[in-house]
Amino acid sequence: MIETLLEQLMMSSLWELAALLFALGYLVLAAHQKQWCWLSATISCSIYAVLFWQGKLYMESVLQAIYVVMAGYGWWQWRFQKSAAQESPGGAKYSLRWHLLQWAWLIPLAAMTAYMLSVYTDADAVWLDTYTTVFSLLATWLVTKKAYETWWYWLVIDSVYVYLYASKGFVATALLFVVYLGLVIYAMWRWHQDNSQPEPVKSAG
Repeated sequence: MIETLLEQLMMSSLWELAALLFALGYLVLAAHQKQWCWLSATISCSIYAVLFWQGKLYMESVLQAIYVVMAGYGWWQWRFQKSAAQESPGGAKYSLRWHLLQWAWLIPLAAMTAYMLSVYTDADAVWLDTYTTVFSLLATWLVTKKAYETWWYWLVIDSVYVYLYASKGFVATALLFVVYLGLVIYAMWRWHQDNSQPEPVKSAG
């Protein structure tokens, strides 16, 4: 099985491998709250937008295009924001009620979109494709706000992506998302460590 995966990995296009490397760069830089993560994301998502469209994962392709726009917003936000620890000392930035309200309209929106795609297009894996797309947008928006709970979303979403991309033949990208899962856990630890650091004591006078 490992030999088969390696053979499929070697057959991956240079464009997919380039997108993979920039995607890894994005997550590593984001884990350390480095603003350059958004430039890396822009390059990676631009490449993936084309690849996924060619693979008939239309929602994923649209998602990547939206990511490019959100990367610009994220760059602007992070330029003027403090660290995640300073923005949200307690960790999570939004309440459970806030998240439930988002699910209340995102879940039916995703269902309606998936149904329309299944009826009117030749898109593949429409249900997984659509739900991962919709909730990836929410999770990415949370990253731009430096909200810690974004990483909980990515743990679930990236697990689904491993299966989705492998089933569509994007083996290198599927393997990337296996690595992503480890990096997401690292990012959770890193941001938690930042949140746990006491603020420096200011000298009197």
